[in-house]
Parts: sequence; C-alpha cells; structure tokens
Amino acid sequence: MAHDFKLSNQVLNNGRTAYSAELIDSDEPKFLVGYSTKYFDNFGIYNANLIANLSYKAADFTTKYGFWAHFISPTAKAESINSYLCLNTYDRAQFTFGFMQFAAHVPNGDFVQYLKKMLQLPDAQAYFPRLRVKNDRISYKNTQTGTLSPLESDDSTKGLMEYFNPSLKEVDNQELICAARLIHWTATKADARSTQVAHSIEMFKNNMKQYHKRFGLDGAPAKVCFMVCDILHQGRGTNDRIAYALNTKKDYEKAYKNLCSIGEVNYKNRINTLKAEITKLGTTFNKKYNAEKNSFI
Repeated sequence: MAHDFKLSNQVLNNGRTAYSAELIDSDEPKFLVGYSTKYFDNFGIYNANLIANLSYKAADFTTKYGFWAHFISPTAKAESINSYLCLNTYDRAQFTFGFMQFAAHVPNGDFVQYLKKMLQLPDAQAYFPRLRVKNDRISYKNTQTGTLSPLESDDSTKGLMEYFNPSLKEVDNQELICAARLIHWTATKADARSTQVAHSIEMFKNNMKQYHKRFGLDGAPAKVCFMVCDILHQGRGTNDRIAYALNTKKDYEKAYKNLCSIGEVNYKNRINTLKAEITKLGTTFNKKYNAEKNSFI
C-alpha cells in the first residue's frame, strides 16, 4: 500500500515558511520537510537540519568498506554536515538530496543512479508507486493505461527533474510530497541509508579509476586524490586546472596546496572544512593510491 502524507506549514518569525509532513493513518509525529528559500529568481526549500542517528559516520561502515568509508567523509561534512536528509530544491538541479547531495540535473548522474538503486528496495512502491526502472531508465507508470514513460535518458533528466520539482517559480505540492517521501523513507529505513552510503562509495571508487587515467594518480597520497575527487564532485574546477595543479614532478605537498587553491575565492569555507576534516582524520589518511587495485594502501 502506498504511503500518503499530510502536508502543513507555518510562517516563522524570520519570515520563512517551515513545511512539515505526517504519515497518514499512523501515530507518527509530523516531521520537517524543509524551509522556504529564494535563490536569485528561484523559489524552493532546503533542509540542513542534523538529527541524531541520521548522520553519516565513517566508523559505522569501515568493516564493510574499509578506508573508502573515511575517504568520502570530508565531502560528506562539506556537503551536508553529514546529514542523510539534506535537501535543496532551489537551484538549477531542481532537486538535490542526501549527505553527498546527489543532484537530479545530470544525465546518468549521481541522483539518477541513486534513485535507481532506491527503486529496487522492498519499500519502493510504498513511497514512489508510480516510478519504475525499465530498460535501465527511471520511468513513470500511467495508472490508467499501465504505460511506462521514461523520465530520463543519456541526454536529459528534464522529466525526472519536473517530477520531483515541477517549477522553480514556486514551492508546489509535488516537490513537497517527493521531498517528504524521501526524507521519511531515509529516516525510517536502514536500507535506504545504507543505499546512500553504498552509492557514494561506489561513485568515488569509480571516479578514482577515471581520474587516474586522466591525471596519473598511482602512488599519490590519499589527500591529493581526495581533493581531486571533491573538486570534480562539486564542479569548482576543470580537468585542465587540476592537471596544472598536479604538475609538480610528484611534489605532492605542493600539489595538495595547489589543489586546495582551486575555487578558493568562492568556496573558501568549503575548502577549509575539507582540510580540517583531513587533519582530524590524521594517520587514517596516510595512505597512497594503488591504481592496479583501485585501492589505498
């Protein structure tokens, strides 16, 4: 049976609207979906609240993933303060979710691949009864005809973006319901949270293979490899700029310093957070990349 949610809102003293939801036909309390916000000419919601037991902790996953669980953690801190429920619907991605901020606007991108995995979980039809994965595409099922229509392709995620957030001109019911579904699913089901973790680590592992081919990272320290991954995850630097930063004849301390300078004007706080997290991890980050094994040793 599909889950239905009742939406409500309250205007706060600061003028923002807080949107909440509660699961219909249950004794569960209402929960925060997000706060209204304006970004240039766009309107949407955001949820950056950190709730106990709903934040990513690398130590919980080292048994399964080893060092990779730590490798993604500075990005998780910078993106969401480690919140599994982090959400925004106000920028060009139209819908971004999770502690690594998977964004819906990229064809075959992190949100698309994440949602495909979520739609394979046992509770998928309870939360998104009209979404299916067919021929490796997220599709919408017409309940009257049974027809499945793809919402994304190799070239576009327009249909998927508009399903999760029909318009950037207002906060609408569909975007609130989709946000409520993902938040409630993630907050109440451990397999939904573990899917975020598995996808995040798989993404960075696959990226490292590609980045090694582009930049020659075999033998590079973890902090250098990590900074390459984070720059490209956020999109604050180009391949050419990264290659230039790495051109130090394997003086990796200089390379790291160079990489930390990319995007510094606009993203100084994020870069400081990343550096602080790496420092906090201490000797845990004292590993080097082995390209043959796609691992850190």
